[in-house]
Amino acid sequence: MLSLAFSAGMLGIEGYVVRVEADTSAGTPAFTIIGLPDRALNEARERVRSAIFNSGFAYPAGRVLVNLSPAHVRKEGPAFDLAMALALMGIEEQVPRGALRRFVVFGELALDGALRAVRGTLPMVLGARAAGLPALILPQGNAEEAALVEGMEIYAVGSLHEAVAVVLGNGGMHRYHARAKGPCADVDLAHGDLRDVRGQLGPKRALEIAAAGGHNLLFVGPPGCGKTMLARRLASILPPMTNDEALEVTKIYSVAGLLPAGAGIVRSRPFRLPHHTVSQIALAGGGALAKPGEISLAHHGVLFLDELAEFSRHAIEVLRQPLEEATVTIARAAGTFTYPARFALVASMNPCPCGHRGTRGAECRCDDAAVAKYLGKLSGPLVDRIDVQIEVGRVPFDDMVRRSDGESSREIRTRVVAARERQSRRFTGTALSANAQIPPSAMRRYCTLDDAALRILAAASAKRQFSARAVDRIVRVARTIADIAGNDGIATEHVAEAITYRSLERLAP
Repeated sequence: MLSLAFSAGMLGIEGYVVRVEADTSAGTPAFTIIGLPDRALNEARERVRSAIFNSGFAYPAGRVLVNLSPAHVRKEGPAFDLAMALALMGIEEQVPRGALRRFVVFGELALDGALRAVRGTLPMVLGARAAGLPALILPQGNAEEAALVEGMEIYAVGSLHEAVAVVLGNGGMHRYHARAKGPCADVDLAHGDLRDVRGQLGPKRALEIAAAGGHNLLFVGPPGCGKTMLARRLASILPPMTNDEALEVTKIYSVAGLLPAGAGIVRSRPFRLPHHTVSQIALAGGGALAKPGEISLAHHGVLFLDELAEFSRHAIEVLRQPLEEATVTIARAAGTFTYPARFALVASMNPCPCGHRGTRGAECRCDDAAVAKYLGKLSGPLVDRIDVQIEVGRVPFDDMVRRSDGESSREIRTRVVAARERQSRRFTGTALSANAQIPPSAMRRYCTLDDAALRILAAASAKRQFSARAVDRIVRVARTIADIAGNDGIATEHVAEAITYRSLERLAP
């Protein structure tokens, strides 16, 4: 006798509904799962059998066959356990087969019938809503995440017994009611306040410009000058995420399995700080299960690469396409997956292996060959994609011991938010949200330069041989500087300041 339940799976970061079809036939007892299951899913045979027996329910006799459809898509993980158990119980009419078909069911079963939370809840619930299925049965640990999707009837259960009660119509006590959504995080001081940074007015200004326009940023300077301290505080001056951005970030973290059980929406912008030994796959994403990498986990947030020149060149070169396209595409045997990757890159590095090249009062021990090899890890095309490049010098002693505090992150963030609001009004009706996203085809529309500004840009380009990409990025940065100043037009001084942030243009050989 055939029984049907619905569950959900994931393709990349997109969810889809899976038909769980269960059937029995006469013969030697066996339990077979088809539909391209992975190893964890094949092991569900023992979990489901034990959970049904230990919960006091009857297990179908004879040969049991479970088909997961669509059959051409590989299924991964233990999230199908509960749906398979209910489908098998439908064969014996322990649950009404008709009632079972109105639910999307997922969760991992323990051997005693308890239900455990699974990853990827948010995209799976979105997939269920898109398929028109109105109700969900899922683990209690996934309920708050599922409630982020409006218009769904959610039943949060802790065991197979409770799931059966819901299907039988006795699960009113398990109906989950979503809490009111709070605002996204205000000032994020988890990584420190800019008030703590002494001196460094130029780098602070560069940090503000990067935050206001969504630009990439590179600090270059000797050890101990505050590069890392500055970069860590970028998150504290970024504007709050919109609800749509927060939902996208939560979706990625859910797929990656980085949301704690019971967690709701991610309300703070991500700040990712991978070690310089990170592999190409860990940075871009992929692996056997094709999970998002660091650049996708930094979506709508900050990716901080400390000591950039210490990273493997093969690893950091994968940044080139995401920095342009704001996506990363991973091709694996299981399929091709595209992950979002709209992040602000912040990097820091020394000017040479010993770190003292060009530093007054310190002797550099590196010869030209060592410096060339060190800087050779940064390709010209990669440096070309970094909008704001600035040298950071050592802090004078007087600045270090000065008692008066500088501007706080909250004060700087006020200007950043005002500049972003100006951009939001400018980009009304488009998919753009920050100046760094302006495509070349729209430069003339949003970044008009007067004759004086054009002359300065032309002279600098002729002298320093800027690439076409670098010229576009200078103009975008000038647009952001004008927005911070509250100007609708881009003035000569805005372009002149933007040009100074390409002082490291020829850094990479």
